[in-house]
Amino acid sequence: MDILEDISQSIIKASTSLSDDKLKALKKAVEIEDNENAKWALEQICENYQVAQKTGFPLCDDTGIPHVIIEIGSEREISGELLNQIHEGIALGLNNLPARPMAVKGGPVERIEQSQGLFDEPGMLRPASVLIDSANDESTYKRDISPDTLNIHFMLEGGGPEIRAKTYRVYHKRSFENVIDTACEWLEDSLKMLGCTPSIPSIGIGRTHFESTSLLLKSVAYGNLDNQNDYEQYVTDRINQTGIGPLGLGGKTTILGSYVNIGNQRASGVRIVSVRPSCFVEPRVATLKL
Repeated sequence: MDILEDISQSIIKASTSLSDDKLKALKKAVEIEDNENAKWALEQICENYQVAQKTGFPLCDDTGIPHVIIEIGSEREISGELLNQIHEGIALGLNNLPARPMAVKGGPVERIEQSQGLFDEPGMLRPASVLIDSANDESTYKRDISPDTLNIHFMLEGGGPEIRAKTYRVYHKRSFENVIDTACEWLEDSLKMLGCTPSIPSIGIGRTHFESTSLLLKSVAYGNLDNQNDYEQYVTDRINQTGIGPLGLGGKTTILGSYVNIGNQRASGVRIVSVRPSCFVEPRVATLKL
């Protein structure tokens, strides 16, 4: 098994292909849309997907920042060698795609100021720190991880949604509706500015900023539009009532669905909520099973 090549191909697959559940949701959105401009936009988005899958071109010019979740069972191990291979394989995949060069040169100050320019090689864009997931949490997206499981999930997170994401505290007031409605209000504000709708927004609700963001990221990797829970359907119905629509042109479909991942909570009047709208090319996810 050439693991570097397999990882490279996973990055390419995430960037150029569309999951079956999302394609089905898009086609349904086209069928039910009676706003002429919105229907045209949805048809163009579908055509973009078809071209990307046929040619192997990225779904979007913003080829995204790699994020990795390793899903591991009790009888498997993760070595330093595997982590190095993940980094090398991602760099290979970004170069072979090819992705857009986005890695900034220089030290801490120079990177913030972007004063030394960019690396020419797309593979110089380092992934975010790896998140390791096992079967010991109580989240909505809790997984039935078998002892011999070792899955690597690759996600490409675009800059536009990250700019408009938010992680902050909410005073729950002993009301789930208060928490979820606050998250919806944040999403409604961000989706008006995003532009590249329809979206599949994600919500993570936990005890800390790290935990809530981690729950959100897991929902991106594990969520499925064919299997929406009651909370997700509530978010979808509410946000579609805004009439923002595809590319902000109005219509019935502002979001195709949503992911809501609720984790452990602590005795407190506060819940930490993380929300992220996605652009219409996301989620960009591929899974390698080892």
